[in-house]
Amino acid sequence: MQYVSEFLGYLQYEKRYSTNTVQAYQRDLEQFFLYIQTHYDDVQFNELTHIHIRSWLASLRENELQARSINRKISSLKSYFKYLLKKGLVGVTPMSKIISPKNSKRLPVFVNETNMDQLLEHIEFPADFVGKTDRMIIELLYQTGMRRAELIQLQLSQVDFYNRSLKVLGKGNKERIIPISQYLCDLIKSYLEERKAIEHADEHHLLIRKNGKALYPKYVHATVTNYLGLTTTLDKKSPHVLRHTFATHLLNKGADLNAVKELLGHANLTATQIYTHNTIEKLKEIHKKAHPKA
Repeated sequence: MQYVSEFLGYLQYEKRYSTNTVQAYQRDLEQFFLYIQTHYDDVQFNELTHIHIRSWLASLRENELQARSINRKISSLKSYFKYLLKKGLVGVTPMSKIISPKNSKRLPVFVNETNMDQLLEHIEFPADFVGKTDRMIIELLYQTGMRRAELIQLQLSQVDFYNRSLKVLGKGNKERIIPISQYLCDLIKSYLEERKAIEHADEHHLLIRKNGKALYPKYVHATVTNYLGLTTTLDKKSPHVLRHTFATHLLNKGADLNAVKELLGHANLTATQIYTHNTIEKLKEIHKKAHPKA
């Protein structure tokens, strides 16, 4: 694990990567160096070659790891060796001869409009504070498309009722402004009133638990999984599915792709374009049903 701690600190404090991202890099590097230690004894980091890397990647494929996961691990190693190269700790990176496997294209899973309407209009949320927090979680994720980590970190100071917007801090501490409806503004105001009755409530985070402390990832995931399970039979149910749903519903209603890109906080259009596939599939379905020669 040579220079890994320094590298992770660089990611956290200089590159300003999120805690989840840094932890993912750490897991990948720990796994890699465990493999190297087990199979190659005392080889040093500056003695590693593309042969060592390929051997590890081959072992991952043998364990039937998906191309997407392998590519993330390759990205972690590339960043690590790039850091060593920048610091002058290695003369050449062994990653230059590593080719990433092609990802199989998967359409984003999303909830259809009928099921979302059923969830928000007909499902009864508990009347207590927990139920109100659960509803806020679902409404915010679906109406803004924000990531789970962004939701958890959303601060009271980031809500602008006058301009009806939220200031969201995304990946790499990149800020973006998300407009919200008057309905969601009113929902937040109502939640803030309920929040006043919670003893020792967190003074910074918008959403809190009944003990006054901030939310955590498993809490949000469990909440979303539970409520989506009441209205949909999708195999995958997660906060990210609501992000996919937000983007897909916007594009299905004719929203501009660049606007959706900005709302999602994507760095480039490539990440956003995957949602157009869902839109195309919907157009095909409409064409098949409506055109006499389809």
